[in-house]
Amino acid sequence: MSVRHFLEVDDLSVAELHAVLELAERPDPPQVLAGKGMALVFEKPSARTRNSMEMAVFALGGHPMYIQGTEVGLDTRETVEDVARTLSCYHHAIGARVFDHATVERLAAAGTTTDTSVVNLLSDAAHPMQALADVLTMRAHFGDLTGRTVAYVGDANNVCRSLALAASMLGMSVRVASPAGYEFSGSDAAYFSQAGVAVEATTNPAEAVSGADVVYTDVWTSMGQEDETAARLEAFAGFTVDEALMAQATDDAVFLHCLPAHRGEEVSGPVLESSRSLVWPQAENRMHAARGLLAFLLSVDEGGA
Repeated sequence: MSVRHFLEVDDLSVAELHAVLELAERPDPPQVLAGKGMALVFEKPSARTRNSMEMAVFALGGHPMYIQGTEVGLDTRETVEDVARTLSCYHHAIGARVFDHATVERLAAAGTTTDTSVVNLLSDAAHPMQALADVLTMRAHFGDLTGRTVAYVGDANNVCRSLALAASMLGMSVRVASPAGYEFSGSDAAYFSQAGVAVEATTNPAEAVSGADVVYTDVWTSMGQEDETAARLEAFAGFTVDEALMAQATDDAVFLHCLPAHRGEEVSGPVLESSRSLVWPQAENRMHAARGLLAFLLSVDEGGA
């Protein structure tokens, strides 16, 4: 039995990423969780992550179990490792939406000894499940993504990092426009270099968006950063994706946002509600992408891939 975890997009090879997307597009997903459960541990709440994961598990024949972080008390009531071992007694897989990326790494390390796959539902360093939905959405709209360009405007955060990996793996060019102080860190740049990912970074949103096929943004202030709101609003002035900025992209360019959106901040209301916006198919694709990933991981676990 080969236990596989999914903590960041490049835990998959390029061929495996294509396989996950193909499974996500199947109307008849394999029932790899029939009669089995998946624990979904949430230190941070989320509408899309909880709903998409629960319905994906259900579609694969399984039973999802939503667990608030306070119920298991990671490193307060019990160590992360003991929580992983306990949940592995009952569940075939564990998903975790956490603050610290080290938490999912520790869950995976403990899960390897218990033959339980661990999936990162979000951490401070990565949001690979969102990235799967993003490229699934682009692929459904454009087909082959080779040679296409995605421009991300805003904070070079966990969403942006995973998006850059997934898009690059599928042959896309990646541009990121962030204000000074909110660009990728040196460790991120080193990670990209080692992974063979080329990111064109700029502080000019129009430069990033010019001729792009996809324009993407995220909130300027993420959960847990509320005390930085005023400073971020000032730093990100001029980075709103509005009609004028979208006009710099190709005529058939589309708009993506991982949601929730703050209209009038990172995106204007007219852009979010326009015919170029794919944010609602993108939100739905969180469910399909999760189904494809779990079908792949758990088929591997059972020796099926």
